[in-house]
Amino acid sequence: MSEALVLPKIERKQSRLHGYGVFALETINKNKRIIDYAGELINNKRSESREDRYLSRGCIWVFRVNRNWSRDAAVGGNVARFVNHSCRPNCWIEVDQKTKTIWIRAAKQIRKGQELVYDYNTDGDKAIPCKCRPKCKTKL
Repeated sequence: MSEALVLPKIERKQSRLHGYGVFALETINKNKRIIDYAGELINNKRSESREDRYLSRGCIWVFRVNRNWSRDAAVGGNVARFVNHSCRPNCWIEVDQKTKTIWIRAAKQIRKGQELVYDYNTDGDKAIPCKCRPKCKTKL
């Protein structure tokens, strides 16, 4: 019998970076799985029009799993879609190619109250300015 995966407690609330963010309600140890990036699994050709629609609203809610598949967090997603981008992330992404599950994991110890952030590594139009720190020149 396998043990159930116990995930850390997190919450969505207003962020200084962009709209809503996700914050730790407890200390999270390095490499701990925090949450899966849930959403409808769609092929990448189908995802393009959705991505354009979300980008026009300043949101990036489609996550590329691989060259064939994406997860659309606006459809069947969870609070993970509110984890913001940062050029100085405290989280990293693990993709299970077999199940196409996307895990957000702690890149270092995250203190209670800290916002969870990861590098989106986008390849798109680079139209959304990064707000991870004053004068950041990165565009998503």
